[in-house]
Amino acid sequence: MKAVIIGGTGATGRELVLQLLADPKISQVIVLVRRPFFSPDPKLLEVEVDFDKLEEYRPYIIGDIAFSTLGTTLAAAGSKEEQWVVDYDYQLKYAALAKLNKIPNFVLLSSAQASKTSRFYYSRMKGLLEDAIQALDFKKLTIVRPGPIDRPNTDRKGEKIAVKAINFLNKLGLLKTYKPISTIDLAMVIKDAAMDKKHREIDIYNPKEIWEELDQ
Repeated sequence: MKAVIIGGTGATGRELVLQLLADPKISQVIVLVRRPFFSPDPKLLEVEVDFDKLEEYRPYIIGDIAFSTLGTTLAAAGSKEEQWVVDYDYQLKYAALAKLNKIPNFVLLSSAQASKTSRFYYSRMKGLLEDAIQALDFKKLTIVRPGPIDRPNTDRKGEKIAVKAINFLNKLGLLKTYKPISTIDLAMVIKDAAMDKKHREIDIYNPKEIWEELDQ
């Protein structure tokens, strides 16, 4: 199988790329990047792209599975408008091109509490993106909604606080299904869920299902 991915240089995305490269069932991994990032690998094709002109790179959005682990923070983006471009516009355009290229299997890394009716901007944006990608009607769509992600050396202050708070509550026996997940474990769930042929046409993994998948 051939896989294509955007967001492959992020904390979770890079782990996913490495796991895909190590999987004997995967013959090629195409990673769309702003600049070169990964070490050479015979199965890897890095394509430098301008995400504002993503349609020009349609010939590279090919394969059996398309992954999107793209995302940014409000602080890194600088404004809600710029965050929307990365977290919504780029990903929806990528998904639409994957659909045009007849990729049957699409995998989206979303967020717990994603909902188009949420009063919180980030959760609402993620929910609207999920709905827009579902409307593209992929043969198989997997949406993974993790809770706090334990990223190594993260500079995301809000995430650091969330991880510490959830870890504290976990010690008290609370919010066990929302315990922080490592990027390695999350990448494993994303890959395995995408390649599981027994699942329904649309599979949504909330934190409970994510941990159940890891416990198997």
